[in-house]
Amino acid sequence: MVFTSRKYTALIRSYGLNQEFITPHCPQQNGMVERVIRTLKEQCVHRQRFDSIQHATRAIGDWIQFYNYERPHQALAMKTPAATFELAA
Repeated sequence: MVFTSRKYTALIRSYGLNQEFITPHCPQQNGMVERVIRTLKEQCVHRQRFDSIQHATRAIGDWIQFYNYERPHQALAMKTPAATFELAA
């Protein structure tokens, strides 16, 4: 698998990140991840032409910030993920 190769794992660690995997044989979790990726593409990536990797990194980072802290989610009773997480903590 690509996401468990030594090179990929070393790259992830070099960024100071930890990998998390969905529960094996759990299509519901995979569907949630796929939906977030689809939304990112539709609402951010496909709507602009990036001039550089820095431009793409900044734009995607800004969108993720918006997605988590400003954009209401229907599945969360029109709350943001940040607000929902705050209520659960």
